[in-house]
Amino acid sequence: MTKPRPCGCKGYRTCLICETQYGAEKFKLQLNLDKDKGYVYCPLCNKAWQGWDLNVYKQHPNHEGDSIEYPGIYVQLDFISEEEEKELMRNIDEVPWDISQSGRRKQNFGPKTNFKKKKIVAGKFDGYPAFSKFLQDRFNTVNMLQYYETIEQCSLEYDPSKGASIDPHIDDCWIWGDRIVTVNCLSDSVLTMTRYQGDIAKYNLLCAKEYPPILALDGSIIEQGKATQSALEATKPKTDSDIIVRIPMPRRSLIILYGEGRYHWEHSVLREDITSRRVCIAYREFTPPYMTNGEHEEIGKEIRKKAKQFWNHKYRYSNIHEKVVEDSRTPDIVMEN
Repeated sequence: MTKPRPCGCKGYRTCLICETQYGAEKFKLQLNLDKDKGYVYCPLCNKAWQGWDLNVYKQHPNHEGDSIEYPGIYVQLDFISEEEEKELMRNIDEVPWDISQSGRRKQNFGPKTNFKKKKIVAGKFDGYPAFSKFLQDRFNTVNMLQYYETIEQCSLEYDPSKGASIDPHIDDCWIWGDRIVTVNCLSDSVLTMTRYQGDIAKYNLLCAKEYPPILALDGSIIEQGKATQSALEATKPKTDSDIIVRIPMPRRSLIILYGEGRYHWEHSVLREDITSRRVCIAYREFTPPYMTNGEHEEIGKEIRKKAKQFWNHKYRYSNIHEKVVEDSRTPDIVMEN
């Protein structure tokens, strides 16, 4: 049962389909989170308030109970408009979906990576669908995303009928850089943060001891060469508080995970927090070794060049959807200026 299943799950990852139809119920992850230890982050006052559900943040400015500082998260509400979301989702659903684990579907645009062997090749990667370009362009309006170069873009669908979720994890630190960016669409959800106390060899966290952070603790850009500690050391939590922090991901918002939240807390999306269809567009940047003057600059340069390309999805997938291309003269690949 630990082998890949028709629903897309494998190993100890499960969804409602394989739990009910393929006998995977016994493999279902049991987190046993203590809700009494919960705090909910409020993006309007940048503090986390005692509680568990989203109503805690929606009470702003009339919060009750204790609050704490929680560095390493930035939420920008209404990053895209309702019309932009509608058009974006119409285009996304014209691109073929692939099945993924834990009840999700995905559309992945990025280089081919082997996290265990720490090897990366461009593979078939040739950029992103042009309809999503406006999102990357808008990153330039966010101070925290100065010099951000997307090298992977992934659409992830969470369907409550499949029991979609994602287990606690830290995004790989060998290849994915300081800022983890997500645009949340279709429904509100929550990112649940739990302190990671395990081996720093896991998630390639050791790699974060080899390069400096891009952002300071307050989210400001650190001038190149000015960092005095590694990304892992500079972001180490000041306390060992046994708490759970819940990060609201409102519909049409932008979320940036960085610093302490990026390197010292696992993040997850609980099944109970997916109440209707949710699609997020996740973005990743390179770590310094793959940037200019880095140890792996050459392969990084090749992939970064490909990441400047945007293509017409109607042209590329016209045969799959049996649609007539609106303008056959439109080139498939367009280089960003």
